[in-house]
Amino acid sequence: MKRTRHELMNYKTIDEIYDGNAKVRARLKEVLAPLTEAQLSTLPDGEKWTVGQIVEHIAMVDEGSMKICAKLLGKAQAAGRSADGKAVISDNFLQKGSEIAAIKVEAPAFVQPTGGSTVQESLAKLDESAIRLQQMRELFVSFDGTEFKFPHPFFGDISAQEWLTLKGGHEMRHIKQIERLLQAIN
Repeated sequence: MKRTRHELMNYKTIDEIYDGNAKVRARLKEVLAPLTEAQLSTLPDGEKWTVGQIVEHIAMVDEGSMKICAKLLGKAQAAGRSADGKAVISDNFLQKGSEIAAIKVEAPAFVQPTGGSTVQESLAKLDESAIRLQQMRELFVSFDGTEFKFPHPFFGDISAQEWLTLKGGHEMRHIKQIERLLQAIN
């Protein structure tokens, strides 16, 4: 049975979010592994970004999301807001997740790819962010990642747990975009 985007983003625990994000990252690497330099750098008619630029964008967003999570969790820790490892994803977040899945969105200027990073460099940045995020896992489990919020251009004010969830959703959105581009190239 195919799960809807709403169900995919409606995690019950922090561990489920981390596991879901790890599966998405593995899928990204699987999709990219066999690609040639020509496939990574070809811009199909009607598209704005190459596969390489999409991966650069994912790395930029991933790093920013990780920093936002660290900031929000730091506030929760300083406020002494403990948690029990459960995920609390708001209905508003889930609704916005359903809405964004059906539309094309323009990335803000600060996360527009420049073409200045190779796919290997972008993947290395993703690996570095993953290590730092893994180091924050205990903070997510121990401190309330729902009270403090940071604004997202489409989702509005969202919590650290929602930013963590969004990382995987954002990456999956772009994996699907890469797969569509590859169909146009091949």
